[in-house]
Amino acid sequence: MNVVILDYGSGNLRSAERAVARTGAEVTVTSDLNLAAEADGLVVPGVGAYAACMAGIEALNAGPVIAARVAAGKPVLGICVGMQILFESGVEHGVETKGLGLLPGSVTRLAAERIPHMGWNTVAVPEGSTLLAGLDAEARFYFVHSYAAQDLDLLSDALVTTASHDLPFAAVVEAGALSAAQFHPEKSADSGFALLGNWVATLAFA
Repeated sequence: MNVVILDYGSGNLRSAERAVARTGAEVTVTSDLNLAAEADGLVVPGVGAYAACMAGIEALNAGPVIAARVAAGKPVLGICVGMQILFESGVEHGVETKGLGLLPGSVTRLAAERIPHMGWNTVAVPEGSTLLAGLDAEARFYFVHSYAAQDLDLLSDALVTTASHDLPFAAVVEAGALSAAQFHPEKSADSGFALLGNWVATLAFA
């Protein structure tokens, strides 16, 4: 299986590359959209501000490629802000930025006493999850974020794993070919490796 990690100027590219390669997949970090379109799996990373990540995606004109993959049933995995930009919009510091619109709803600031949400946290996994199959209920993942998708009712057509930081938010979304994780699998030790391994295993059936 070959996986492309999309280089659009944002994300922990090398740590993501090492983590995915550990699953046995052949991994390429590139901004080449033809390679991104044709790969068995595409990872969209992201760190920092929503607007900056979207600016990078737009400068590369990567949005249509990501959307076309999802429409064709070709797997895409968004990580951290790479997950957030899959939604319709993101609101940071009172400014709304249009996202890719592949998932319904907006990404907004966490309504929590302590911001950012940083560190290890457990998640509530729904029955039937592919990405988190085989993981212990006490498995922990590493989060670093101040914003998240919190209107869970809008995601009723997807399989949503939640985490809580005072209030619940979407930690993992599985919607057909589109998968996304708010935490960093590449920083989540064995739990994160298990998620990446489960995702890579799905590529053979796409």
